[in-house]
Amino acid sequence: MTTQALPAPGTITMYSTTWCGYCRRLKTQLDSVGIGYTEIDIEQHPDAAALVASLNGGNQTVPTVLFPDGSAATNPSLVEVRERLS
Repeated sequence: MTTQALPAPGTITMYSTTWCGYCRRLKTQLDSVGIGYTEIDIEQHPDAAALVASLNGGNQTVPTVLFPDGSAATNPSLVEVRERLS
């Protein structure tokens, strides 16, 4: 589905921007429960921006989260992230 490396089991890759409030909220929530993540700023990485657009109907919507199984979610809740990692 993607040329990006999949996250390690139990972790996620979060595509974000520095100014995204929803991204900051999700990072705070992930940190509070100990879920590991790799953050990629789509404004600094054109390939990541293209991936995010391909997953979101042409829109660069963040946060977009990539799971170890290759699936993705746009602006997921902490509950959804936890469920999809278990």
